Amino acid sequence: MELKEAFVLLVTHMIPILFLAYMATDILLRNKRKTEHILLSLIAFCFLLMFVEEYVRNQVPIEYSSILSALWLSSVGTIIPGLCFHFLIKFTGLYKSWPRFIYPYIFYVPIVFVIMNTFIGAELVYTQDFFEAGMWKYPVYNTNYYIAMTVGTIIDCMYLIPLFIAKHRSKLEEQRKIYQQLIIGVYVAITLNIVLGYFKYENLLPPHSYIYAGIVWCYFLLRTMKQYDFLNLYDKRYEKLFRLNPNAIVLLDFQGKVHDANPAATKLLGRLHLQQNQLFGLLDKSLQEQLLHEKQIRDYAMHISNEDIHFFVLVNADYVMVDNEMHILLILQDMTLQKQYQSEIEFLAYHDTLTRLPNRRLFTNQLEAAIEVCQRDHQTLTILLIDVDHFKSLNDTYGHQCGDELLQATAQILQQAVGDKGTVARIGGDEFVLFMKEPDFEQQLNDFTKQLQSTFEAYTEAKYPDLSLSLSVGMSQFPKDGNDEQTLMHQADQAMYEMKRNRKFR
Repeated sequence: MELKEAFVLLVTHMIPILFLAYMATDILLRNKRKTEHILLSLIAFCFLLMFVEEYVRNQVPIEYSSILSALWLSSVGTIIPGLCFHFLIKFTGLYKSWPRFIYPYIFYVPIVFVIMNTFIGAELVYTQDFFEAGMWKYPVYNTNYYIAMTVGTIIDCMYLIPLFIAKHRSKLEEQRKIYQQLIIGVYVAITLNIVLGYFKYENLLPPHSYIYAGIVWCYFLLRTMKQYDFLNLYDKRYEKLFRLNPNAIVLLDFQGKVHDANPAATKLLGRLHLQQNQLFGLLDKSLQEQLLHEKQIRDYAMHISNEDIHFFVLVNADYVMVDNEMHILLILQDMTLQKQYQSEIEFLAYHDTLTRLPNRRLFTNQLEAAIEVCQRDHQTLTILLIDVDHFKSLNDTYGHQCGDELLQATAQILQQAVGDKGTVARIGGDEFVLFMKEPDFEQQLNDFTKQLQSTFEAYTEAKYPDLSLSLSVGMSQFPKDGNDEQTLMHQADQAMYEMKRNRKFR
């Protein structure tokens, strides 16, 4: 071999071999466990074998060209479409709808053909005739050659089918761009395959120069996988934020199965004792439908409960691709404490902190509403204003804590006596007030009042026998004593202090 021929072979075959070897190694080392990386590495290795075959074939006598082409070049070319289809179906996620007995075995049926072809001496593959032209050994461009080229081109065109389907189904712009890049790669490879395979370039290009289309195809595949890996790496940059986020973040598929959850979600949902596929069923039906239709969710307030455990959460949701499959990213902000604080604040705006009874503001509103109803329905309304006698003595003798306990006990006694027939409130200090819609029977009202005083005194005598604690009660009635809240409260107040004065001078 002359120096010039050796240099030409270096450029035409050794550089592609080195490039394909680098590509196969690089893509495999990126992720040795991922199927897509393994398949792409095998595809590059197969094209490498085709260049090695051409390099070897052009170094040996021409009588070996037919057998090398049939056993080596054609066998590798038969395996490559299966690998490419397996890669594309796996990469696009279309395999998930395929039966298990078909995927991935259907892609490797051609291997059986290759094995048979090898053992019977390549008789299943047409043995091409070759002729020498300069330093090269070219195949004869006959009918069988063009049939083989056409079949290969049709198979290349079929690569577009899964790519167009996946691009149509994809919801993410980044993913559609990746599929579009592969589609362009297929078009370029097909064009090169036709231009370099159907026309003769004696002494201009090496024989079987259509295999250079494989380098272009591998380049597009490599570029695509790097972008795909970059997107995955880009997502991994935020993994620490995912883990440290105080909000519960859950990754679900569209069957409702949880695929990942950060520590906050594990802590929150672990208290609910949920199985992996139970969370989705606890969401509101409306929210479930929106998620399944891939609607963006912002600050959706809802309760989550299981058995006796209850949470109030704000739900936000978006959708992300994980391993080329759409998933629901659910963010649950636990608002239970904030909701409790908010409810407590709203409650305390209209209720007494110590006794949890309505305060003066709420009582006034309810009393005015009750007066309007009684006026319309011609009913009687009774107001009782109640004061604890000698309450200061209790505080001075036993302390304010005991005073608070007595006020709480008094509130409970009044609430139990009134029940659902009226409303009880604490209006300040040791003063309470209540109203009831009762018939205007004086004896019945007197009995009710005496029962209150008797229950109260029984409680205080048992707890504080050295103190003379009692209730002073003043009464007014609508409409006999007034037609508005202020008048009725004033009349009850006067009656209560009249009772206090009478007790004082006994």
